[in-house]
Amino acid sequence: MSLATVVLAEAATTELPFSPIVFGLIAIIAFTFLGFVTFSYRHVANRHSQVSGKPGGDGHGSQGARGA
Repeated sequence: MSLATVVLAEAATTELPFSPIVFGLIAIIAFTFLGFVTFSYRHVANRHSQVSGKPGGDGHGSQGARGA
């Protein structure tokens, strides 16, 4: 037998530590958490550039990159 056949046969007899539903719930929770982390970075550039005193928020406002 080839090595691939042995590996596939061994994998077919191994049971999962959780039910497939639990793996799905873990994935949903993880992606939701990561979505909240990403969402928390909204408008961070605008807040920091206003503190630095640059006109137009992040410097890419309607006046262009030169600010003229």
